[in-house]
Amino acid sequence: MNAIAGTSHYPNSADPSGADAPGVDTAHAAATAADASLPRSIPDYLQRLREALQGADPALIQDALYDAEEYLRSEMADNPGQSEAEIIAAVAGSYGAPDEVAEIYRDTEVKVQTALRAPKPAPRKSALGRFFGVALEPRTYGALFYMLLSLATGTFYFTWVTTGVSLSLGLMVLIVGIPLLILFLGSVRVLSLVEGRLVEVMLGERMPRRPLYSDRSRPVLERIKEMFTDPRTWGTLLYMLLMMPLGTAYFSIAVTGLALSLSLIFLPFAMLFGLFDGLVRIDGVSFLGAWEPWAMPVFALVGVLLLFVMLHVARLIGYAHAQLAKHLLVQWAQRD
Repeated sequence: MNAIAGTSHYPNSADPSGADAPGVDTAHAAATAADASLPRSIPDYLQRLREALQGADPALIQDALYDAEEYLRSEMADNPGQSEAEIIAAVAGSYGAPDEVAEIYRDTEVKVQTALRAPKPAPRKSALGRFFGVALEPRTYGALFYMLLSLATGTFYFTWVTTGVSLSLGLMVLIVGIPLLILFLGSVRVLSLVEGRLVEVMLGERMPRRPLYSDRSRPVLERIKEMFTDPRTWGTLLYMLLMMPLGTAYFSIAVTGLALSLSLIFLPFAMLFGLFDGLVRIDGVSFLGAWEPWAMPVFALVGVLLLFVMLHVARLIGYAHAQLAKHLLVQWAQRD
């Protein structure tokens, strides 16, 4: 066929179907080219989607890949007589090509994050404004609450991992340890999603809302092998083991900082109403006598300053821990 698209140089004998209009052949050629540009398999589709989302948040990429793979696999299950290439070509108009899906996810992410983001306080130029302005930021209290909660979650994660690993390895000689280990690793993946939701809600770091997709049509042994070779499995285990000492440290810092600062703030009121006699005793020995009246406001001021320092420390710890969680629970899960 020697037709030239967009011109009148189209011999009638060149079209075996007898069609005279060059637009018919042009449309057919365009449709053929569009089909040829589409991925031919689900892994190819996912790889192109990953490339289109390059530079986006790793958590967003994981969610997008999970949704796309789940949708395509469900279409394959509903149409067993069609190939992967035919399924992808059929859903390209409804679900979208990889580039289109990537653009939709980017736009949706911006809208969702804008809607969920707490209103930012007015910018403060002075050092004092920035120092005391931390009390008006919602993330400050989220980080502080996470520090207090981390002792409980860290203890639970550490206990779950050590108990699961010890039981699985201990029962490995009785064969029953193998399925127990598989179930344990599956539960660890679920716990990583739960922890991700806590980190995103309290610390403000975008975390995955979907797990890594596991194709149920593949043999069971392949899926089990993938679970053991998936970096996310070992990253999550390491994270849960670290949560025990980190949670203890976070809780201790939060409780000590709050107790000390609030004690100094309310100390003058306690002395004013006779609730405290000004003596500090340890093992029956008094080492701090009654204070002068002028010292009361000084201690209250020191307590206020310590409280705001504690809030800044909470923000710093919350940011650092969010980056640690993002690295171990998300970035280790990204496949090349």
